[in-house]
Amino acid sequence: MNSPSPAGGARCLVTGASGYIGGRLVPELLGGGYRVRCLARHPDKLRDFPWVDRVETVRGDVTDAASLRTALDGVDVAYYLVHSMSSTADFEDRDRLAARTFAAEARAAGVRRLVYLGGLTPRGVPDDELSPHLRSRTEVGRILLESGVPTTVLRAAVVIGSGSASFEMLRYLTERLPVMVTPSWVGSRVQPIAVRDVLSCLVASAGMPADVNRTFDIGGPDVLTYREMMERYAEVAGLRRRLIVPVPVLTPWLSSQWIGLVTPVPAALAKPLTESLRHEVVCGEHDIERYLLPHDPAGSADPAGSGGPAGSGGPTGSGPVGPTGSGRRPIPFDESLRLALRRVRDAQVTTRWSSASPPGAPSDPLPTDPDWAGGSLYTDERSRAVDAAPDALWRVVEGVGGENGWYSFPLAWAVRGWADRVVGGVGLRRGRRDAARLRVGDALDFWRVEEIDRGRLLRLRAEMRLPGLAWLEMAVERDDAGRTTYRQRALFHPKGLAGHAYWWGVSPFHAVVFGGMARNIARTAETESGRRGPP
Repeated sequence: MNSPSPAGGARCLVTGASGYIGGRLVPELLGGGYRVRCLARHPDKLRDFPWVDRVETVRGDVTDAASLRTALDGVDVAYYLVHSMSSTADFEDRDRLAARTFAAEARAAGVRRLVYLGGLTPRGVPDDELSPHLRSRTEVGRILLESGVPTTVLRAAVVIGSGSASFEMLRYLTERLPVMVTPSWVGSRVQPIAVRDVLSCLVASAGMPADVNRTFDIGGPDVLTYREMMERYAEVAGLRRRLIVPVPVLTPWLSSQWIGLVTPVPAALAKPLTESLRHEVVCGEHDIERYLLPHDPAGSADPAGSGGPAGSGGPTGSGPVGPTGSGRRPIPFDESLRLALRRVRDAQVTTRWSSASPPGAPSDPLPTDPDWAGGSLYTDERSRAVDAAPDALWRVVEGVGGENGWYSFPLAWAVRGWADRVVGGVGLRRGRRDAARLRVGDALDFWRVEEIDRGRLLRLRAEMRLPGLAWLEMAVERDDAGRTTYRQRALFHPKGLAGHAYWWGVSPFHAVVFGGMARNIARTAETESGRRGPP
């Protein structure tokens, strides 16, 4: 079996390119010689990715047939990497509609192959006993397989890589809790897989023979219980041995709330992750090895985010599954942990689970008209002259959040973050993808980067639970006399009476929170500028 020749110019469409897997798949495909087109509802989210100038970008949505016709025109292989993490009653209907629309348009466009990454389902468990999200993934795979377009459905369990939700859940649970009272699912057997191996399988799937239309289980060489995974994480990370006490009373809902309090992963995302661990998720077959040749895309600077070469350790579980590079075996679990931790330490996390907005997060852009939609737009504006060069001030602005905090009244920010977690929001624990640089679409604690004009403007959109929409702008300017000026603006568009009451209820604290923030950002820039000395 031969993959499509790069010289042949095979074109791949990647949906979900701003997400965790999609953002890493694109450079792998480019490194393999494919032409890449990305479908995005908000193309601006892709503009700061290092590969954006090498791909086509089409605005559209998988539920919009008209935009799909444009996106799929001339496409050879289409990657379907979108799914809902919402827990609303209709999320399965929306996933079903999206899959059917995509399948129909792909068939009409003459696409020769679809590739889908779904979840590994437990053997012998009927669909009606699966978690709603895993059941929906299974149905989406079935719809694509019945589309009339040859389809590869890859099914993976726990994906281990820097920035993956599964890795961060494992990491924070183990690091923060030396003694853990855990739900019974920590005894379930799991077959984790390194994200680099997932990407290898995805890329190689583009070259499958035309008569292949089926699912494939993919997993790493180790089969472990979740408890063993936590114990091995502690060993790899150099932590003391953890005391793990499983109890039968923690339901998936209680487990998700517990995870939401302890880790950066919010309860809304933790719930489908924990529900999928109620049963054993182990590969039932290794057939993919017969179809896919080893693939090691050229020109890739470890886009998988695991970092470094694979270890020399051999399989210890049910055997390797899938192509994992020229002549190398699948990455063992311990090695995948080491590589992911190295990426975290070196601040080289290319994408994170938080690349996708949480369920229910607002997506409306900042209104340019104060009377937008006939409603109110409350503002809190601050301005300060700064005795520092503009670039020194910008470094502080771009470095806000995460470990650096928000430069005012830390207790107030912490309380607001905890309150958001209590009501099911993301809270402050998402932190930053990169300690120094931001890009459009990045999650930043309970904000998301909506706009960056590097050196001049940073605009954040709130993703905490609010009775309205909120933004925070930070700008670096020069006044008429040429002095550096910091301008800060908080905006709130209330929804209903609750929104107005919220604004007036918190406005007495703005002088402390927003005033202190402006003052301390200016002081920090001046201090840092003094340490660096004159340019």
